[in-house]
Amino acid sequence: MRICILDGNLITDKKLLHDTLSASLLLPDWYGRNLDALYDCLTDIQEETEIQILNPESLEAHLGSYALSLARTIYNASQENTRINYSYSS
Repeated sequence: MRICILDGNLITDKKLLHDTLSASLLLPDWYGRNLDALYDCLTDIQEETEIQILNPESLEAHLGSYALSLARTIYNASQENTRINYSYSS
């Protein structure tokens, strides 16, 4: 199982967010480093994958509404791809 932890205390900007996602999920070279591309990649994942958002308040403080859009994107992808387990906790 692949595990991706997105800690809002550590992720301070979009570049770091997408770097973390790309590295921990082994996203393909064509990953466009935006939420549409993330959704496409997540729905294609074939391996059991757990994505955890920790300290969401801090993530929202750093990324603003982008953090909420990120959470929605991951949630929606997890509804389409049963190999994705998603948790969101403070």
